[in-house]
Amino acid sequence: MKSTQPSINIAIVGHVDHGKTTLTEKLSGKWTDTHSEELKRGITIRLGYANASFYKCEKCKKFTPLSKCECGGKAKFLRKISFVDSPGHESLMATMLAGASITDAALLLIAANEPCPQPQTKEHLMALNMSEIKDIIIIQNKIDLVSKEEALKNYKQIKKFVKGTIAEKAPIIPISAQHNINIDTLIETIEKKFKNPKKDTKKNPLMFIARSFDINKPGSEIKNLHGGVLGGSLVQGKLKDKDEIEIRPGIKEKGEYKSIKAKIVGLESGGEKVKEALPYGSLAILTELDPSIVKNDNLAGNVLGKKLPEVRNELTLKTDLLKTVIGTKKEIKTENIKKLENLMLNVNAAATIGVVEEIKKNQVKVNLKLPVCAEKGTRVTISRLIESRWRLIGIGIIE
Repeated sequence: MKSTQPSINIAIVGHVDHGKTTLTEKLSGKWTDTHSEELKRGITIRLGYANASFYKCEKCKKFTPLSKCECGGKAKFLRKISFVDSPGHESLMATMLAGASITDAALLLIAANEPCPQPQTKEHLMALNMSEIKDIIIIQNKIDLVSKEEALKNYKQIKKFVKGTIAEKAPIIPISAQHNINIDTLIETIEKKFKNPKKDTKKNPLMFIARSFDINKPGSEIKNLHGGVLGGSLVQGKLKDKDEIEIRPGIKEKGEYKSIKAKIVGLESGGEKVKEALPYGSLAILTELDPSIVKNDNLAGNVLGKKLPEVRNELTLKTDLLKTVIGTKKEIKTENIKKLENLMLNVNAAATIGVVEEIKKNQVKVNLKLPVCAEKGTRVTISRLIESRWRLIGIGIIE
């Protein structure tokens, strides 16, 4: 049962350096910051993935990520979870939004040793709201660094911050990820609050690609080379080994984007091979694609499947702007969208720049610098360049 595919995707979000990657490691045993620049700077730059198996001890009834409890009792397997570790740095908001597009629930980390809310704490909570992720658990991390009085003061700040938001009724779990304190209570809360989502496995398969990479080591012999790998999450349907697939918008050739046809030669979930992939948890698809096409996340933001939505070079959006800009330290009123303005648009797992061509009441038409594959009714998050950073200003629906 430990080898089953994960049944739910959970995003771990929050302000930079609040302990997201450390918590992911405590829950899964995997350190998700593996990119050289991430290790050098100590922050998450790309989306990190890690699967975790949860158990409950039959002897002491404690919830644990280990198959054998600390008390020595036998632990019963509950389910496998897929975690998406999203970057908290303000300059990497587009990457966080890509992570939100492939998740079903979220853990919002807030450090107890800093005033709440921090700018990206506000921004990430609004992003969850815009992505319609309603299942949230708030984690008050780093309680080992503050006194009881300071922790209670921070708790009151958290309650005030989430009042009137989608997280108003979310449980708040105090932990120390660094010292493994209260992790059992967090797992118990996840098991009770986050139910497995119901997804349609009979529809045409549709997958948002969040990562793409070359797994070959430098100097490998030609006969030992492997095709490109695509990482992400199935939204619907199912995929099997040897399936023929299409990837849109694809790659640019002679000034135009052309879709890519490929064959699946392997499916993996959490490093384990599976014969059939269902729309639960993160997924790695091994293909016969030339590794040069997929390296360095070249295909991130693309959509994979058999019968895909159309590729759009322009979007007409019905917009709903926020009253104030999210993510800035001081409150800034959101101004109306202007003609010829550049906007950052997050469409599913893709991020692109849209140049405003036409403006009507609550509607804008934008030309895209990079095309996207999306159907009518898709939600699009809208950001504006303010103080040299892309800041969330609203949401749009593709018409």
